[in-house]
Order: sequence, then structure tokens, then C-alpha cells
Amino acid sequence: MHTVEQHVRMLACPKGKIDIVLDTDAYNEIDDQFAIAYAIKSPEKLNVLALYAAPFHNKRSTCPQDGMEKSHHEINKILRLAKDNRLVLKGSANYLPNENTYVESPAALDLVQRAMQYSSEHPLYVVAIGAITNIASAILMQPAITERMVVIWLGGNSLEWPDSKEFNMMQDVAAARVLYGSHTPVVMLPCLGVVSAFTTTGPELTYWLAGKGELANYLVTQTIEEANRYAKGRVWSRPIWDVAAVAWLMNENNQFMLDKLVHLPIPQYDHHYSFDPRQPLCKYVFHINRDALFEDLFSKIASS
Repeated sequence: MHTVEQHVRMLACPKGKIDIVLDTDAYNEIDDQFAIAYAIKSPEKLNVLALYAAPFHNKRSTCPQDGMEKSHHEINKILRLAKDNRLVLKGSANYLPNENTYVESPAALDLVQRAMQYSSEHPLYVVAIGAITNIASAILMQPAITERMVVIWLGGNSLEWPDSKEFNMMQDVAAARVLYGSHTPVVMLPCLGVVSAFTTTGPELTYWLAGKGELANYLVTQTIEEANRYAKGRVWSRPIWDVAAVAWLMNENNQFMLDKLVHLPIPQYDHHYSFDPRQPLCKYVFHINRDALFEDLFSKIASS
């Protein structure tokens, strides 16, 4: 296990170009697609080595495996629209059955093999924007990777929120407990209370992205259609949550968000956190600079 000093150093926003993998339940909603586009359109900073399909289960899937399969297809669709070609791997077919048993998948196996090539001085950055199943499985397969990677996870709600009933966290609490108990350097991006401020509207999307290429048009159309179905004729704005997890890696000057060191909370199965000062430190994002981040996101997607 690395020292506290090494752990804190790994939690600093990285300088220079870095290697990342992106774990995403891309078919679950409309925000993962923006995050994928943002990552691959930021080659000056991010070398996206692979994308992993994460499981999910809601009205858009019949079971976690179906959600993962649909996400795998959606990731490839976004890459085709972007005229991009990256390694895309299928993830877990189920959530963790308990905190000691992994779910083997091509994604988890790839993460183990890939992360073992890095070190605490030069870690692999893992951006996770779905249930944390694939990453937790990899940790259970090979605990040594916890000293060789940094996980940036959009999951749970703010520490001030009355519960942690957030989709990514709720789906696989066992996996969240594995990650938060593993001493892996973790960057927390809470949803309600923090990243919920990162919202956009139909007119804004249309103004900045409509007519700016196949990928941009797809993102605009998908978002507006989905939001209109949900709003049913009412006024709406829509959080594009997952972009924030990618943006943390490009936040060297705090231009997109503010964070601080806190002790990791302990996810509980009743969808609340407990707290223990013996828990490892994490980076906790507590504020999003909404306008600056959307400006960067829109400019990169519009230039595709």
C-alpha cells in the first residue's frame, strides 16, 4: 500500500498529456454520449486507450446485461459519428453478488492487464460514469492495481444531501463499497448537490451545436427528444452530468470546478453514507463552473 503522501500526490489534477480509459453505461441516458465526445475531442490532454461498456437496468434495458450490450452498441455508434476508432470492450453482465466476488468480463480483464503497466508516479486514469462494477471487479481480481490507477467516478450525491440514492451508486452498492474500501485514489463527483448544476436547455444546444456535423446533430436531437418526452410540455433543463468526470482531468487551473481533500464516505446498503476518519482521503468536487465547462465542451464538439 502506498503512503499517505503518495496517495495525496496521485489525487492532484495531472499535468501534461495522460492515458485514460472510460467506463460508461452509454445507452442509459443522454449525457454519456457528450462525455465520450468530450474525451475523444480533447487529444491535447487525453489519450483514450479504451472504452468499457458498463451494466445498467432501468426502463431502457431489460436487465443489467441488456443495458451493457446496448451501451456497447451506443459507444460504437458515437465513435462512428465522430469518425473515430478506439478499442471498445464489453463489461459485466451482472452486478457484484457480494463484496468478495468479482464478475469477469473483457473490460475488467483489460483494466487489470492495462493498469499493471503503470505506477503511482505515472498512474492510469479511469473515468467511470456508470455503475462501478467493472472497476470493482478488476480490483478484486488484482488488488495491486489500486496503487497504479486513479478512479474519477461520477456517483452518489453530495455529502450534505440527505441520502445517496443516485442511479450509479444505487445499482451496485457492493461495488461502491469495494472501491471506497480499497485505498484506490478516488475523485468523487457527486450528482445531486454538485454536478446537478451542470444543466443545459434545448435552445442553448440548438444555438451552439445544431448544424455542426453528424455527431453534434445527433447529440442535440437525442437530448431534446428525450427531455421533451420527460417534460411532457413543461419547461425543462437537463443535467449533462457525466461530462464533469472527464473535465476534472483538464482542471489544472480550477477553471471548470473546485475540489478539496476529504475522507471517503462509506456507502451503506440503505442508500446513506457513514463516516470514519480512518478512511483514505479522496478529492471531492464541490462546485462546477457551469459556463466555462459548457464553453469548452461546445467548442470541441462543434469543431468535429
